[in-house]
Amino acid sequence: MADDNGVTADEKRSRFAARMTDVLNYGALNLAMGLGYRAGLFDVMDALGGPASIDDIAARSGMSHRYVKEWLGVMVCGDVVELANGDDGEDRYFLPREHAELITRRAGSGNLGVYTQEIPLLTRCVMDEVLEGFRTGQGVAYDNYPRFQQFMGQLADAKHREVLVETFLPSVDKGAVVRRMEAGIRVCDLGCAEGVALTLMAAAFPNSTFVGLDISEEALQVARAEASAQGLTNITFRNQDAGAIDSRSELVERFDYVTAFDAIHDQTRPMEALQGVYALLKPGGCFSMVDIAAGSRLADNRDHPMGPFLYTVSLMHCMPVGLVDGGTGLGMMWGREKAVDMLQAAGFEDVDVAEIPEDAFNLHFFCRKKATS
Repeated sequence: MADDNGVTADEKRSRFAARMTDVLNYGALNLAMGLGYRAGLFDVMDALGGPASIDDIAARSGMSHRYVKEWLGVMVCGDVVELANGDDGEDRYFLPREHAELITRRAGSGNLGVYTQEIPLLTRCVMDEVLEGFRTGQGVAYDNYPRFQQFMGQLADAKHREVLVETFLPSVDKGAVVRRMEAGIRVCDLGCAEGVALTLMAAAFPNSTFVGLDISEEALQVARAEASAQGLTNITFRNQDAGAIDSRSELVERFDYVTAFDAIHDQTRPMEALQGVYALLKPGGCFSMVDIAAGSRLADNRDHPMGPFLYTVSLMHCMPVGLVDGGTGLGMMWGREKAVDMLQAAGFEDVDVAEIPEDAFNLHFFCRKKATS
């Protein structure tokens, strides 16, 4: 019996079996690549610059010969590393330069290797808690994600250091925001976490003052320590839920520019958070929301090149943390259309959506508060 496209049940079963084989192989490969990335093995092989023995790789990396041998078996079978014969007849292992440019630390903003750590970390942190959430519908608190939050902080650090001051900010409002920051304005970063973006901005624009808001006191302590270590006196951090800012807050209409880097979709009350941003801004002030590049309908994301990965990260982190205390649980894949609708509902009339230089994962939603409140 064939379907409307002439495909029989046996053919469907065979195709899906092949697909499942790919799933199992690539899932295992991702785990092994994440281990190799953390161990610095890709960087070592890149530095060696040519075919090398297990002894060379293990010695240069300081890792166990036996573990490196088994890991290389995964990398060769996964077509990440190439296998060659040495003059002595022994195997040699080579990381092609074209591969290294995507999976080593020198890859900068084009580094995909760093993301191989993400799913294994989330699995370790909250697999049981997320499974319980399937049964109860309850969220999973941030406190369950210490290792993942540390990883995300490192990821943000690498990304922001690469592009924030030199590439992203000059692209905002045709450079007008940078000119104002150079002259001196008040800037707030919502969901600042460990303050990576804010400290970079504070160091680059000493005439401006910066305030970071986050609900994690532990993250804010790290941010304060880093700002102090850098001798930055134009930056402060506050434990504040953006979704709880009302007309009585001393922060209302205090800021010329507000930023939120991949923070809104994690909020338990994202609509209230966007209304809070609007309240924070002075009349005429502007808001840069950087968030995931996706559509709001599942059908629009079926061909997304990283759809399964992004939906899984959302399932394991973004949605559960957004469900805590009866939250909305917006999820990472809320999408462009919903984001624009929510920004407009929060009070922003004109929302400009643009791609971000050197960042294929996100979109820049830029909007401005009305000049008269």
